[in-house]
Amino acid sequence: MSFRSLRFALALAVFLVYLVMAATFESLLHPFIVLFTIPLALVGVVAALLATGTTVTVIVLMGAVMLVGIVVNNAIVLIDTINRYRRGGVEKREAVIRAGHARLRPILMTTTTTVLGLLPMALSFGQGSELRSPLAITVAGGLLLSTLLTLVVIPAAYSLVPSRVRVEGGE
Repeated sequence: MSFRSLRFALALAVFLVYLVMAATFESLLHPFIVLFTIPLALVGVVAALLATGTTVTVIVLMGAVMLVGIVVNNAIVLIDTINRYRRGGVEKREAVIRAGHARLRPILMTTTTTVLGLLPMALSFGQGSELRSPLAITVAGGLLLSTLLTLVVIPAAYSLVPSRVRVEGGE
């Protein structure tokens, strides 16, 4: 029962994240590009769980639900920056390159600080560690791999998908 309700929560989280992004980007296409980060995060979760020998529990699934909201932030920042450059009249390919350059450091800094903040919790021993540790391993593993892959996959996906951005000062 708990696994079923957490799967529903995960699906609902993805849907709500999509709705918020669709309203924010004023596009139905750009949120789908951002949602590419979620499977990338789940690959990181599986890799982290396998590497640490952690089993899938309700706590791990709770971490996966949390991860949905966390991992999309990097892609949102990247796509928003690309769109701002494009609204300023920059060509699509050049906007992708500039945004990647401008956002690389902030994305890496926020991911690094989050993962390092979760490290003590992931390595904890003692009372309650059986709850804290799998949650931290799930979030840190998913965030770490999804960030690295996001920096490659999101710009590539944005470049391949036909999209239009209204240029400021234009029609």
